Amino acid sequence: MAPAPQKITTFLMFEGRAEEAMTFYASLFDDAEVIDISRYDSDGPGEAGTVKVATFALAGQRFMCIDSHVKHGFGFTPAMSLFVECESAAELDRLYAALAEQGSELMPVGSYGFSARFGWVNDRFGVSWQLNLATA
Repeated sequence: MAPAPQKITTFLMFEGRAEEAMTFYASLFDDAEVIDISRYDSDGPGEAGTVKVATFALAGQRFMCIDSHVKHGFGFTPAMSLFVECESAAELDRLYAALAEQGSELMPVGSYGFSARFGWVNDRFGVSWQLNLATA
């Protein structure tokens, strides 16, 4: 019997960069996959070829994303972030460097009272990531 589908899924709304973001995120995790993607065609309402809706997985966690054809006055905020438990300092450093490139650093990798090794960044798409070294 197949496992029940995930009930709560993080949904990321972009304005024309959903596929670029999804491909970038999938490149960072060994066990990532694009599960499904449908695109707008010439009949719209979004620009032909952009993501109508896509589902992808990172480290066993499913996400959805779209390219909104409606312009909006808001974006992503660090008040909602993706928290990643890294298995090694090398993994944390690799992810931090990749996500911070063309993004912005919120908390540099360091030792904080709540964690021996932690870093927080907004990536080039504005999505916020907290990276923490898992403790044994």
